[in-house]
Amino acid sequence: MSPEVVIAGRRIGPDHPPYVICELSGNHNGSLDRALSMIDAAAATGCDAIKIQTYTPDTLTIACDAPDFRIEGGPWSGRTLHDLYAEAHTPYEWHTALFERARRLGVTLFSTPFDETAVDLLESFDAPAYKIASFEAVDLELTARVARTGKPMILSTGLANLEEIGRAVDTARSHGCDQLALLHCISAYPAPIDQAHVRTVPDLAARFGCVGGLSDHTLGTAAAVTAVALGGAVIEKHFTLARADGGPDAAFSLEPDEFTRLVRDCKDAWAALGQAGYDLKGAERGSVVFRRSLYVVADVAAGEPLTRANVRAIRPGYGLEPRLLPDVLGRPALRPLKRGEPLAWDMVECSPELKEARA
Repeated sequence: MSPEVVIAGRRIGPDHPPYVICELSGNHNGSLDRALSMIDAAAATGCDAIKIQTYTPDTLTIACDAPDFRIEGGPWSGRTLHDLYAEAHTPYEWHTALFERARRLGVTLFSTPFDETAVDLLESFDAPAYKIASFEAVDLELTARVARTGKPMILSTGLANLEEIGRAVDTARSHGCDQLALLHCISAYPAPIDQAHVRTVPDLAARFGCVGGLSDHTLGTAAAVTAVALGGAVIEKHFTLARADGGPDAAFSLEPDEFTRLVRDCKDAWAALGQAGYDLKGAERGSVVFRRSLYVVADVAAGEPLTRANVRAIRPGYGLEPRLLPDVLGRPALRPLKRGEPLAWDMVECSPELKEARA
């Protein structure tokens, strides 16, 4: 049996449609009203869950302008860590309104905690699951704290090597997590599509016996859909109301119509996988009659032999199978045959044994 995770009653794994998570991140741009509007818009995309991030700039770093704390390169180049996180964080005091809005809409909401105070806060809202961010995969104390909640855990593996992933998995399991999903992730913003390496998704799941998926920072939807085609059961993608509005993650986030398409395409990709098989499918049954079969193509008198001039394999498919043409050629007609008749065994003189063998 394939591994499964269950979040708010939704079964997640290779045998179920992909679980698509809409990541709001810091694209609320410091406005609670915008954050609530994002939940409304995200719910309308058909996503399976909405995710926020729970931290403060002081739980992530310190206010310091030293070179170690200043970002070089990428979309946040020149900013200090504390300054970036001050802009991007979702204030603790917003959480009540956000969880209430999600519950009112009937959509699952959970979060990525970045320290124990965040876990404590989220437990007070009975969050149904937890996400460990890629950058926190090496924080084993945080992983252990989340595991002790007994809730399902989704862990992103960006930046982590196999040894580090193994430590995180062992920590989660040894502290009580029995429902674990691992997301392949390229922690670049945006991630180049040729570095997405989504073949890692099924490998990750197989190596650790977990539900596998993708936390996708590439532009567009191709990597996510490909991951589903390879067996990914969880897809996480960043979301914004409009990239033109700006925001810390806006440049690599999807707008509502794009996210709606992502959800649809991921679900369709999973549905298209089906099962390996060669039996006639239901949708094909009406097309069988358009295959070739043996037809009388010129009038034939009773007793006259069948030849390639008066019998051919043509469309439609109501006559004998084309493979039987060599068996009927040269045999006399049992009655007059008219051009356009589908050929059947009772029209041809032959032994019952041949009919039975060729049936």
